[in-house]
Formats: sequence, structure tokens, C-alpha cells
Amino acid sequence: MTSQISSLLRMIFLSVFLLCLYGSVHAAMTPLQQQLQTTEKGRLMIGQSDIAVQGIINKMYEYNEYQLFWKQPAMTDVLLTAIRHSETLGLAPNDYHLDALSKRLEIGLMDKLLGASEQEQAQLDILLTDAVLRLAYHLNFGKVVPDTLDPDWNLRREFFTHDPVAKMVYTLRSAEKLDKFLETSINTGLVHNNLVAALAKYKKIQAQGGWQTIASGKTLKPGMSDERVPAIKARLQASGDLEKAPIPVDDFSYDSTTEEAVKRIQYRHNLDVDGVIGKGTLQQLNVTVAQRIDSLRVNLERWRWIAKNLDDEFVLVNIAGFKVYYVKNNKLVWESKAQVGTDYRKTPVFRDEISYLVFNPTWTVPPTILRKDILPKLRKNPAYLKNKNMNVVDAKGKIIDASGIDWSNMTAGNFPYMIRQEPGPNNALGRVKIMFPNKHLVYLHDTPSKSKFNRTQRAFSSGCIRIENPFELVEMLLKDSQNWNQSRFDTILAGGKLQNVTLPVKIPVLLLYFTVEVDTEGRVIFYKDIYKRDDKVIKALDAPFHFVLPEMNNAS
Repeated sequence: MTSQISSLLRMIFLSVFLLCLYGSVHAAMTPLQQQLQTTEKGRLMIGQSDIAVQGIINKMYEYNEYQLFWKQPAMTDVLLTAIRHSETLGLAPNDYHLDALSKRLEIGLMDKLLGASEQEQAQLDILLTDAVLRLAYHLNFGKVVPDTLDPDWNLRREFFTHDPVAKMVYTLRSAEKLDKFLETSINTGLVHNNLVAALAKYKKIQAQGGWQTIASGKTLKPGMSDERVPAIKARLQASGDLEKAPIPVDDFSYDSTTEEAVKRIQYRHNLDVDGVIGKGTLQQLNVTVAQRIDSLRVNLERWRWIAKNLDDEFVLVNIAGFKVYYVKNNKLVWESKAQVGTDYRKTPVFRDEISYLVFNPTWTVPPTILRKDILPKLRKNPAYLKNKNMNVVDAKGKIIDASGIDWSNMTAGNFPYMIRQEPGPNNALGRVKIMFPNKHLVYLHDTPSKSKFNRTQRAFSSGCIRIENPFELVEMLLKDSQNWNQSRFDTILAGGKLQNVTLPVKIPVLLLYFTVEVDTEGRVIFYKDIYKRDDKVIKALDAPFHFVLPEMNNAS
């Protein structure tokens, strides 16, 4: 019994000793160190605010010998101004603790002279540091992580330095350094600035009351009369497509001035520019200003995903806009219409490098098209192959006599060969293809379906990108117009033989998806969300800040 009491007393003494020792060590810590150790279920909280980048913040304060960063009121002013400004960029200021910071600053929790304790100052300092890290990350890379929405996304997201902790500590040395850093983070060129200006325009329209929905009715053509005309004019005035002027409530005539305004809005919404107000035009007129603002926010976010890591020279495909662009020395030097994948066979979003060209290409029918398109046609018409200049080939490329094949019993599963379309003007790939070998088996190419470029909506392909003027791009990619020009191309094409040509340098190619752009005249153009991808981005933008950012010095 005596032994048990002695053991119990020793345990009590040891516990008291350890508790006192911990208390002494804890008391020896600075208020910052104490706050950095205060966690709730493994998460660092300052009041009701979650500190998202705790690992980086710990390293920053350790680097700074656990001294406060935010001693200058001017620095705090710079940060709060930038946080408020983030709304003009399509971001949410409260993702950066705006309300929590404003309340703490209003009651003077940064100033000892106003009675702020060291603990309160430490909490505010950590909150400010977390806010600037969150904001800097979003400005440079976006809020939404794109590969969580699209598994094919492979564009790099490199950080601004190999030692971001040292960089951020240096940035927080003065208001001037912080201001310059945030300004550099925001400044992402003409495309970004045009989208920001467009967002401001539509927010102004929203503040002025937006526009009203126009009732459905018969197709309205110029010269007709309709009681909806005053409402249509008001709608066009609200968006700036029709000059402001009094609208007579009893004038129902669809006049030439209104027609020109309708054509302007049709152009800006990628519709047939015919002045006819049919179902499609009416549908676009009735999209709310709030929805247009969301579209602009989505596309600003998409631009943040790529803007900091663009090459000086690249080819860009805007899938939703049905366009191909060539950028050289950071300037747009060429563009062309494109046809992209149908909703059923979507063109994927990814980055690669163009490495070679194929003149007079053959086309090997992909398995999906073989199963869904070619075999059903062959069962009905065995002459289909001859009519399309196609051959059946084995794995070595040897032509097989198709007349001996019982097409009625053939399926994609038991068909032992491949079907290849030979070179020619009617080849599905046209007369040239631009290659960047990838797992998706997509590329840029010519097409015999030229008439489809006259349509505004051009989602016709099986995933590849058809270009209206491919040889213009080919000549630029080869970088030797004296030896590689249209005359040389005509000679090669006339020969009819397949020819591969390696590019002198590989050129990056970006297959991206933008549903808004601003043209060279400053007109805001909205494209149809053909693959219905915008909603996912806007939901992620509007969601509370919830993810923990990766360690910057380990990211690549």
C-alpha cells in the first residue's frame, strides 16, 4: 500500500513538474509564437477566420525572427485597397478576410496606444499575412484549381520565385514593395485589362437597373411592326448598342436604326448578323446582366490560370470561340476560323508542342468513328469505301481486298484491320495536318468541308480542330517563306504523295476554352458555352475559400 502511494505521489509530482515546465516554455514564447501554436482540430484559427496557409506563415515568421510584419499603417492601407479592388477583377474580397480585418482595424487592434494587447496585435498580424498570401496566390494563378474541373488540364502553374518565403518576407518590408508586388501580380496584359474593363461596364449597367425580359413572339424582321419594339429598344439602349433617346411608347415600327443596333448585338453574341429577331437573338437579348457578369468573371479566372506562364510564341485554339490564333513576340499576328468537336466528341483542353507537318495526309479511321459511323454505313453500302477513297489495311499498312469481307457480320470488336482514307482533296483531313502527338489523338488540320466555316456555330468535328486557312499558318510555322511558301505547297500537293516535314523549332499549342473575348475595337463578344463548362467555374468562384494552398517552395 505504501509503495502504491509513493508511486502515485511520484506521478503527481512529475505531472506538476511537466506542467510547470510547459508553462515556463510557453511563457517564454513571443505572442506571435503562441498564436501560431493555437489550433482547433489541427487548423489555425484567428477568431472565426481560418488561416489557410499556416505552413508558409510559420516559415515566414521564423525567417523574420517572430517579429510583426504589419507595423506600418501604410502597408495595411495598401493591402486593404488591393483586397477591395479584387472585386473589380471578378474575385470575392471576403476570401481575403476583408470583414474580419476591417472590424479589427476599426477598433485599433494594431495600435498599442489605443490599448491593443500584444496578443491582439499578433492575431491581426497573422490575419493580414494570410490575407496577402491568399490574394497574391489568386491574382497570380486564380482561385479555382483547373485540373479539379478537367482531368485533361496539363498547363503548368509556376510560382514567381524559387524561394517564395524569402520573396514574401522581402515584400512585406515596406508599403512601396508591397504595392509594387501586388500591382505586378494583377498586371497580366491587354486581354486581362480588356476583360476587367468589360466587367466594370456590365456592373455599371447592373447598378443602373440592367434590362427587362422581352416577351416571346413571332420572328421580327426589319420594316415589321410589333408591340415589343419599345421594349427591344430599351434593351438595346441598356447594353449600349442603341443610342440613348426617348422611346415613344406607341411607336411599334422596327426601323433601320434599331436594325443596325440589333446587328451589333448579333455580332457581339456570335449570331448570324441579319437583323432578324428570331428565337436565337431573342434568347441572347434575354440573358440577364447578372449572367453576363458571371461570364466575364469566369473568363477572367480562366485567363489567370494561364497568363503568368505564356510563352512569347504559341498557337492558341479558343474552342468555344471557334478560332485559332498565332501569337509571336507576344503579339497576335494571325487568326483563322476553326471547327471543333461536337458536344458528343468534345475537343479536349490541354497544352502540347507542334513538332511536324504532314502534307497529303492519309486518315486512319479512329475506333470510335469506325464503330459508330463507318461500319454501319458499310453494312448498308459495301461500295462506301471506294466512294470515299478508302482502303482496308492490316497492321503493317498492307492493303486488304475488301470484297472478301462479310460486312454484315463485322463489328468493331471482331474487325481485324484498319480503314485508311488515301490522300486527296476529299480526305477528311484535307491536304495538310499540323501535328503535336498526344494521348487524345487530336491535331489541327485542313478540311474539305469549307462551307461550314460560313456558320457562326462550328462544332462539327470528332475532336480535332479544322482550320479555314491552314497553309497560312503552315508557312509561319516553317519560318522560311523563301523556301516554304504557297507555290512550294502547291507543288507538293500536286504530287499527291504523303510527306512529313519537321518544324525548325517546336511551337507550343494551347487548346483552351473562353466564352468571352474583347475584339480589337473593344467590343465584348460572348460565345455560346457549347460544352456547358461555365457553371462549374462560377460555382467554384462563389464558394467560400476552403482549400489549403500548397507549400509554395515545393510547388512547380
